[in-house]
Amino acid sequence: MTSFTERTKASLREALLDAAADLLPDRGYRALRMADVAARAGVSRQTVYNEFGSKAALAQAVALRTAAEFLDGIRRRFESADGLITGIHGAVVYTIDHARENRLVAAALGTEAGEDLLPLLTTKGEPILTAAAELAAQEYRSLEPRLSQESAALLAETIVRLSLSHLVLPTHSATVAADAVVAVLAPAIDTFVHNGVTRKGRT
Repeated sequence: MTSFTERTKASLREALLDAAADLLPDRGYRALRMADVAARAGVSRQTVYNEFGSKAALAQAVALRTAAEFLDGIRRRFESADGLITGIHGAVVYTIDHARENRLVAAALGTEAGEDLLPLLTTKGEPILTAAAELAAQEYRSLEPRLSQESAALLAETIVRLSLSHLVLPTHSATVAADAVVAVLAPAIDTFVHNGVTRKGRT
């Protein structure tokens, strides 16, 4: 396969994923039709089947791409942070802003058409936000090596749950929500770092 052919195939795949991602928030998985994806992308229905094989495989590919973009954004926030608190704040802001702006994620979290979308937003059987918690825990320990694995996991789970609550009930901007999350958890982080306290309360 030539490089031109590879680029053409990759471009076609992205166009089909874009079309499906654009249709899913309004229609949900059950009402999504391959013919509609094809029409949106300007290709034949058979082309969509040739590329993905089935509607389930297409939806999974959309979910995997969404997850990859989401997790990459979180990773970049931590990589550019000058400390753990700054990294957490930036990641929370990104999580809330990105989820509100991404039509697929927003629909899965809060629309009738999106009721059957949440199970699709999975990676290895775990929701994207759970995968985000695992990534966050790794980044926490990278920025603050004194954190135990258990403490990092507990912090990440708590922060993800707080972030999700701000998504479901958006009463504040992403920045204000991140300020609140950091203010609440900063003392716990200090305790974990200096005393080695874990979920079980043992060093």
